[in-house]
Amino acid sequence: MTTLVTGSAGFIGFHVAERLLEEGKEVIGLDNLNDYYSRQLKKDRNSILKGYENFRFYREDLCDYEKLKEIFEENEIGRICNLAAQAGVRHSIEDPHAYQRSNLEGFTNVLEMARRNDVDNLVYASSSSVYGGNEEIPYSTEDDITKPVSYYAATKVANEVMAHSYSHLYDLPCTGLRFFTVYGPWGRPDMAMFKFTDRIVDDRPIDIYNYGDMKRDFTYVDDIVDGVVRSLEESFRYEIFNLGNNTPVELMDFVEILEEKLGMEAEKNMMPMQPGDMKVTYADISKSKEKLGYEPETDLEEGIERFVGWYKDYYEI
Repeated sequence: MTTLVTGSAGFIGFHVAERLLEEGKEVIGLDNLNDYYSRQLKKDRNSILKGYENFRFYREDLCDYEKLKEIFEENEIGRICNLAAQAGVRHSIEDPHAYQRSNLEGFTNVLEMARRNDVDNLVYASSSSVYGGNEEIPYSTEDDITKPVSYYAATKVANEVMAHSYSHLYDLPCTGLRFFTVYGPWGRPDMAMFKFTDRIVDDRPIDIYNYGDMKRDFTYVDDIVDGVVRSLEESFRYEIFNLGNNTPVELMDFVEILEEKLGMEAEKNMMPMQPGDMKVTYADISKSKEKLGYEPETDLEEGIERFVGWYKDYYEI
């Protein structure tokens, strides 16, 4: 069965596509290779995928409905894994229209393609950001998500509601995955691990928000990919899962491990909480374990060591 992976040159999309290709699956990748962060990094990920005979790539935008129609006419696509989106909580404050276009208009096109072509399964990325200001932890998929604290989160809440309507109207199998602070090799430069590493290596200070009083449920990318692939193999009428590590870590403990693996000490700017940020992320993964067999295996120290190894190799340090 051919799987369309949107955002295939992105961080998680690249890893998902590579896992499927390694398993011998036919994969069609779609990505617009935008410049939200290093386009070269995306091209380098994509060049790895292009080395597989069972991979076909389209450099297109999800918002181009006619081009999407052509892709579906040219290929027999049985499953969609929609990982394309405009990411980043803080950037959504600066440029909300980018999120409206990619996360809402683009996702509408994906839903239309899924129902018009009778795909067997649609799996799409949501986010732990949907939990907003919820104070009860760990976060359960049964929690209220009607009070997001960033526009990025609001678009992800909208995606879940939109998918529900299509599932109800057209019997379209839809599974939404709420990712919790994903990190690892080939990561996103705008996320803490990559950004902190860049700054420490360049002998620049790192910004520590809320004066370090934050916790994150850091989840290694291979564990996330396992959950995504399991979701593709299953088929639910409509379901939402948390994909996290179920182990929140103090921000300052995370920085200490990163310093140790780099063999360098960071200069720290202690700063107040930023608008749209969440103080804690913590996933209740009981449903994911029960229905998907999801079981994260990588602890933070091992994961950071792998990331630092990749970083030094990629940048020839």
